[in-house]
Amino acid sequence: MDKQKSIEALQFIVTGLSEGAFVHKVQGQIFKAQGFTKLGEKYIGHKHEARTLCYDPIEYIKEDLKIQEPGVELLRKCMGSVCEDYLTFDILKAYLADEEEDLYWSQGALEMIEKIGAQNWLIMQM
Repeated sequence: MDKQKSIEALQFIVTGLSEGAFVHKVQGQIFKAQGFTKLGEKYIGHKHEARTLCYDPIEYIKEDLKIQEPGVELLRKCMGSVCEDYLTFDILKAYLADEEEDLYWSQGALEMIEKIGAQNWLIMQM
């Protein structure tokens, strides 16, 4: 087991989480202030992933997805380097499941927007 790889992997994730937690919390407040209560609560309740603040919910999801896809792939690769450290592997495994859930939600939201239109989707987020 390479302890240094485990330490580096965990430091990388904690740094990203702490930075992203603040951004998601603020982004959720922006959406709530715009009347998109459900969307605001989603981001406030799930506050990680560093992003630039945005006033257009659909553009935010598109930008979020651009980071989520490579992020999930990077996390999968990172897990391979710590597979002998079972505790770190289990932490990363839980984190990966959470990130994949976010990825699938964003992909599904954009598919729904394409099918029912932006205005209808936005109404569902109120």
